[in-house]
Amino acid sequence: MSVADVKKNAQDKMAKSIETLRANLAKVRTGRAHTGLLDSVTVEYYGSPTQLSQVANLTLIDARTIGVQPYEKKMLGTIEKAIRDSDLGLNPSSFGEMIRVPTPPLTEERRKEMVKLCKSEAEDAKIAVRNVRRDGNEQLKKLVKDKAISEDDERRASDDIQKLTDKAVVDIDKLVAEKEKEVMTV
Repeated sequence: MSVADVKKNAQDKMAKSIETLRANLAKVRTGRAHTGLLDSVTVEYYGSPTQLSQVANLTLIDARTIGVQPYEKKMLGTIEKAIRDSDLGLNPSSFGEMIRVPTPPLTEERRKEMVKLCKSEAEDAKIAVRNVRRDGNEQLKKLVKDKAISEDDERRASDDIQKLTDKAVVDIDKLVAEKEKEVMTV
């Protein structure tokens, strides 16, 4: 393994941590409806748990309502029950062959809880990035110990990994600030 491999590996892992944070923040509810809200809902489909998006078409009817149209009519009740039983606090209602899922407006208290959740997700992402930095530095120390690189090369590479870490932390803070602004907007 070379210094370039260590840096590339660290950069890739940090990017994955940021993408994971982005995905987790997308699940945090804002005042508006979006189909990603139902990504975590699973439905019992022929004996196996299946994601809702695999058994139904998800659409936005308006800014506060998600439409769920099952591919099979008999799944209507099962899907409605799965959405109701999920911990999202949504109350779906059948409307012919479609299920309407209105998203209730968020209270100020609930918005603050969502912001806390966002900050918690950000902290987890920062911890993941710092762990990647630690692993990269340990790999560099091992290369020095094996006499594959000099101590000066290790110090330079370590500084580069620190710069990657700083950039990743700034990106995480930006993502959370955007999401916080989005959540607090009424």
